Amino acid sequence: MSPFEQLGLSKEILKAISELGFKEPSEIQSKAIPKLLTDDRDFIGLAQTGTGKTAAFGLPLIERLDPFDYSTQALILAPTRELGQQIAEQLTIFSKYLPDINVLAVYGGANIVNQMKALKNPQQIVIATPGRLIDLIKRKAIFLDDVKYVVLDEADEMLNMGFQEDIDKILSYTPATRKTWLFSATMADEIRKIVRKYMEQPLEVRVSKKNEVNKNIEHYYTVVSQSNKTDALMRFMDVTPEMKGVVFCRTKRDTQNLAEKLMASGYRADGLHGDMSQHQRDRVMRRFKDNMLQVLIATDVAARGIDVNDLTHVFHFSLPDDNAYYTHRSGRTARAGKEGYSVAFIGPRDKRRLERLSMELKISFSRADVPGIDEIADARIETWAVKLLATSSKTRVHPEITEKAHMLLGGLTKDELIDKLVAQEVAKLNIAGKNNLNENLEKRKEKGGRRESEGKRRNHRRKFEQKRSSHSHNKGRQKKRRK
Repeated sequence: MSPFEQLGLSKEILKAISELGFKEPSEIQSKAIPKLLTDDRDFIGLAQTGTGKTAAFGLPLIERLDPFDYSTQALILAPTRELGQQIAEQLTIFSKYLPDINVLAVYGGANIVNQMKALKNPQQIVIATPGRLIDLIKRKAIFLDDVKYVVLDEADEMLNMGFQEDIDKILSYTPATRKTWLFSATMADEIRKIVRKYMEQPLEVRVSKKNEVNKNIEHYYTVVSQSNKTDALMRFMDVTPEMKGVVFCRTKRDTQNLAEKLMASGYRADGLHGDMSQHQRDRVMRRFKDNMLQVLIATDVAARGIDVNDLTHVFHFSLPDDNAYYTHRSGRTARAGKEGYSVAFIGPRDKRRLERLSMELKISFSRADVPGIDEIADARIETWAVKLLATSSKTRVHPEITEKAHMLLGGLTKDELIDKLVAQEVAKLNIAGKNNLNENLEKRKEKGGRRESEGKRRNHRRKFEQKRSSHSHNKGRQKKRRK
């Protein structure tokens, strides 16, 4: 008997997940699935991003539905459209051999008329972002009177994004008899309020401590000035051509600017942020999943729902304000038992923040220097030479073409030919500018301290002179009045 069979799942579900290559359930799956299958109660699941929460609630949810009841029986709320799409895709695959179970995702940014048409057909499971769902309720395109289960996925993130009122409004349209399953990475005070308000004696499964970080991730920091961050990222990409990563930026503008700079420099990169249309976002994600992009530049919110198992690197272009975001970001890599790398770009003022991050999350950061020009050239030439050696010479080339190449290059010695080929390859690299982009944290700190002291002295002197000038001016006016 396989580990998944021991959880009590039906043969139809087991067949679908077997075809997906699932071997053993994750911790949240092994603890949550049996309880959700047998106990008809409210439920709380606390687990980090990337631990398999979708299957943890999706598999038992599908098992509990009546395929011959055509009403909407299950509602799943997700903070972003990417996550909503991801959940819908997975649940559709899980229910592959249960053809009477229908799954639909509705979210903002897509044509609402098409979604309204789709809702006229039986949809036992609806996955929705809060804002779009309220629009559909107002238009009487969806009715939640028969909902038996409500799943709040990434509940902490929904509250961080300001969806508290929307959640209250949506739940008011559902029956009081419904069961609520809440999944979250943290148990913040706002989550506890939802539990008290909407749940009754819930079962709770907690599989990790707050903000616990995947042990398969190696954490690095590199000290680089703000003006050199883009060049530093390019160099990391140059020295690791097989990299596939996500770069996190703080704002939509930063995301778009960085993506444009990388693309203009010839890198396989693109951005993902909230100002893009759904068509644009889908296109970017499709290219990323198809390995047409080396890196994806994203904001924290836009990255919700990114589910790519072969990410090797996560870059923090700036440190997040909340430690939980560092955990979510880093958790995009090192999935399915693989190893991953998390690299934080910091400046002199970020040293203490990094130390607090290390202490609170109980992780160790190692310094990673930005690769120098020689290191990049060496790595690129090695990769290029290995590929050249692996190239088959059996490919049929017209004799006239080969003869022309011999005629043009035959006068060169082997060393001259290699020198020219290497020079041509190195010329393709973006290695202009300074060789060393690394900052000396302590020296910068001392210089910054001296500059700050000098600045303070200048400010004090300026204020003193302004006061003295004002005092002299007032004194003069007083003398005139006496006369």
